[in-house]
Amino acid sequence: MSVAVAINKIEKRFGTLRALDGISLQIVEGEFFGLLGPNGAGKTTLISCLAGLVRPDAGRIAVHGHDVVGDYRAARRLLGVVPQELVFDPFFSVRETLRIQSGYFGIRRNDDWIDEILANLDLTAKADVNMRRLSGGMKRRVLVAQALVHKPPVIVLDEPTAGVDVELRQGLWQFVRRLNGKGHTVILTTHYLEEAETLCGRIAMLKQGRVVALDTTSNLLARFSGQTLHLRLANAGRLPAALRDIGTENEEGVWTFHLATIGEMEPLLTGLRLAGCMIDDMRLTQTDLEDVFLGVMKGGDDQKIKALQ
Repeated sequence: MSVAVAINKIEKRFGTLRALDGISLQIVEGEFFGLLGPNGAGKTTLISCLAGLVRPDAGRIAVHGHDVVGDYRAARRLLGVVPQELVFDPFFSVRETLRIQSGYFGIRRNDDWIDEILANLDLTAKADVNMRRLSGGMKRRVLVAQALVHKPPVIVLDEPTAGVDVELRQGLWQFVRRLNGKGHTVILTTHYLEEAETLCGRIAMLKQGRVVALDTTSNLLARFSGQTLHLRLANAGRLPAALRDIGTENEEGVWTFHLATIGEMEPLLTGLRLAGCMIDDMRLTQTDLEDVFLGVMKGGDDQKIKALQ
């Protein structure tokens, strides 16, 4: 397979902040590729460099062999980008917006394809409605439609389902999967890790402007194979430092611990009991991409609970 997107040693600074620190990736034609990372990891900056909105300080990006700086017209024609921000022109209807977007690429009489996009994104009933009268979720659908009007071979989706209802999310992914099945390369950033696990064949994880994990989704899951123990503690303040170092607390106060084997649960629970921790709720689940993500971001996939034994 030929390379759809080649990213070679990209660097970008904003003042003293190093947003991208020598990132290199190759995404092959027809891939459904995931780009994951916490806020501030550099995902949107990398996409902005790919789309030609930000010029990197060093390195090179090419789309199907066309440099995004030196041959930007050809590179831009090959890309369809759905941005995070809700950017729209308030003076036009949905159909007018898509016709204008088609015109930017020199495409006339594009209504048949526009109608197909509108139908797949459940926008047909809103085709003649002014953009400013749409809800936030509807506006995001139009952004997706705009990115697809010129049938780009590479589709970049930057948090496309943020603030979108479940029904639309499912319809959108069915449509994008169909496009991917026809050979379109798809690059996705999302905070919905279950989406990435279901859709992406290969994933890169970014942290502080660097790639810290890059592999197939199945290999990443296998690397962290095992179970995850979820604990809600009545007195989490008494959690021993040794357990804090290998666990992760979410926003709801639930602690998670990765177990390579079920036998690692006994010393963990013993450590809690000896520290006087009271368990309000306990749940054991199979490892998923969220566990992998947390393990990679923590940089501790080699830390084992059996060290407590």
